[in-house]
Amino acid sequence: MKVQTIPKAKIMPDAQTVTSVHHWTDTLFSFRVARPVSLRFRSGEFVMIGLLKDDGNPLLRAYSIASPSWDDELEFYSIKVPDGPLTSRLQKIEAGDEIIMRPKPVGTLVLDALLPAKRLWMICTGTGIAPFASLLRDPETWEQYDQVILAHTCRTNAELSYGRTIVEALPDDPLIGELVGGKLKYYPTTTREPSKIEGRISDHIRDGRVFEDLRLPEWNNEADRVMICGNLALNKDLMALCEAHGLEEGANSEPKHFVVEKAFID
Repeated sequence: MKVQTIPKAKIMPDAQTVTSVHHWTDTLFSFRVARPVSLRFRSGEFVMIGLLKDDGNPLLRAYSIASPSWDDELEFYSIKVPDGPLTSRLQKIEAGDEIIMRPKPVGTLVLDALLPAKRLWMICTGTGIAPFASLLRDPETWEQYDQVILAHTCRTNAELSYGRTIVEALPDDPLIGELVGGKLKYYPTTTREPSKIEGRISDHIRDGRVFEDLRLPEWNNEADRVMICGNLALNKDLMALCEAHGLEEGANSEPKHFVVEKAFID
């Protein structure tokens, strides 16, 4: 008598349900998932999220939480890579599906890692805007700083859509709209399409154009704080520019003048 073996069902650990998905371009999408009741995090932190592989083992990557710490759901912003081990599958998720989310938030792009100052610069490329999408919607950001500058560089105008949508909604936000007031300065740039401001943000800092355009003084370690989240080249360029202006790199354990998120750089 032949005994039929029933394969064990794959159990997804730390499963969270997807509540909505928005495709911004052919290469970018955002999605929201249910937030575990016990999860606490600081705006700007990241967690490990992913899916089960065919062999039943989890495939995880670091993703910044794009929603603020007070939100009832968790938002994430991702690229689509056709042959990417995770994103090739993640981009196909729909509301009602489940993903893995390890509830252990960490990261350096948090307000606690910076000394008090007048201005906060958030500088990013591509999906590096995610932690700043969180911080921009956190009342504490606007309570701590007189001015907040978001500088976002993408290849095309369409790739700026996610960030622009968040920025445009801030003044009407019932929680922080009054706090934002005239504090926000938005500086979007493109590198592969014509736009109002073309080129890499690092070049515009180096030649002084960004300060002239925004009518702001060049960085100094008393008034300015900088957060950086981008590709390796941008991170290196901006770290050097920060140091050239007398800014020192900070951390959770020792707050200083600028911080860089390095978790997403292989």
